[in-house]
Amino acid sequence: MGSVAAKFPYDDLQSFLAALQADGELKRVSAEVDPNLEISEITRRVIREEGPALLFENPAGSGMPLAINLFGTFPRMAAALGVDDLDEIGRRIGELAKPELPVGWAGIRDGLGKLLQLKSAPPKKVRRAPCQEVVYSGDEVDLNRLPGLQVWPGDGGVFHNFGLTHTKHPETGKRNVGLYRLQQHDERTLGLHWQIHKNSTGHYAEAEKRGERLPVAIAIGPDPVMAYCATAPLPPDIDEYLFAGFLRGERVEMVDCLTVPLQVPASSQIVLEGWAEPAERLPEGPFGDHTGFYTPVEPFPIMHVETMTMRNDPIYHTIITSAPPQEDRGLGKATERIFLPLAKIMIPEIVDYDMPEAGGFHNCVIVSIDKKYPKHAQKIMSAIWGLQLMSLTKLIVVVDADCDVHDYQEVAWRALGNADYSRDLLLTEGPVDHLDHASYHQFWGGKAGIDATAKWPEEGYTRGWPEETRMSSAVKATVDRRWKEYGLG
Repeated sequence: MGSVAAKFPYDDLQSFLAALQADGELKRVSAEVDPNLEISEITRRVIREEGPALLFENPAGSGMPLAINLFGTFPRMAAALGVDDLDEIGRRIGELAKPELPVGWAGIRDGLGKLLQLKSAPPKKVRRAPCQEVVYSGDEVDLNRLPGLQVWPGDGGVFHNFGLTHTKHPETGKRNVGLYRLQQHDERTLGLHWQIHKNSTGHYAEAEKRGERLPVAIAIGPDPVMAYCATAPLPPDIDEYLFAGFLRGERVEMVDCLTVPLQVPASSQIVLEGWAEPAERLPEGPFGDHTGFYTPVEPFPIMHVETMTMRNDPIYHTIITSAPPQEDRGLGKATERIFLPLAKIMIPEIVDYDMPEAGGFHNCVIVSIDKKYPKHAQKIMSAIWGLQLMSLTKLIVVVDADCDVHDYQEVAWRALGNADYSRDLLLTEGPVDHLDHASYHQFWGGKAGIDATAKWPEEGYTRGWPEETRMSSAVKATVDRRWKEYGLG
């Protein structure tokens, strides 16, 4: 993917798609394809084969091309962020964070914000933007112009799944950009799936308390860096577009919305502007989510879309959700690697961690540590559960530093063989994801930690931990050298 990354930073979605096509990573589908179930089934099959990004040029019922599966492989995700591998960004953050960044969550929040200011630059405002070349207002607004998907037969209707939702806190004015599913209730109304742990939920709650409506702007199809940043678990006071500027290596251009007091990326394909009224909710769902199950119908706030702006020739960007593997594998792995240095600042004993895709990236964390004292693994478990949204983790597996956390066979061998579950299993309760269907109560449930490290006498293990079988380095070198001679090369 080096040739794609070499064209970074991309000016917009079109330039990223062009780079993917030049690298053989984009498939154009010229045949008419139905956004009702058919596009999602095609995309699901392509994802499972680790196939290319897709550009459906003729979605039925809409004259707007649809781009999907842009982040469905790790190399393509790396190319989207302008690197050869996803660890590169983590190393950059690690370098700039030492020794300036103070320990502690407040230190990371404040220090990282200052460092990003130094290493990039805040977004810059422009007066004109491609995303406002075409303007629809009032009764001209029609969300059916967009090729929104019904992904699964039991879904509650059409959803728009990659709209960057912009809000700001009514008191502080702090901006938040998040990625939330958007159910299309009618031609001018969207459901806002603002889960309990999300920042926009707090913005809306404050507006409701004041009896005020909340301005909302949804940007669809900005450049891929900004698309990723909407998914990143940044501290609440870190601006997503400051972080995007750091990743891009240049300032992000923003434009004022036409009818709400918010700004959106100038490079967006489509922008929806409107308001969420206080105490106004509609039933939202069902929706086939990343859990692989339909989430039930619940009341959520709605957005009345008053203005729709777009480019002259826009491309609609979306994503589908389901049980893994899915396209969000790239987004989840990017977050895992990018934020490892910050986790290590908070918990210095961490050597590495892995968040398995099968666990939706947040249900399970495998972590290797430099074990220093008895019951150190249990301390790590508690620390992870206290680390912002990692508080939602349901299972933590702790292994020694010499274990490759990305080798699931080795991890399973240690977790299954190195644990006495009467002593090495920690059970507790705490918050879980809004979408968790297994917990007996919504929003909280049981959690487990497995200590799969070698046990010490000070921990009560008095039998003497056995020596692991290992081949000598001399023999390994000899076999490496003579491999072809053995007739095996």
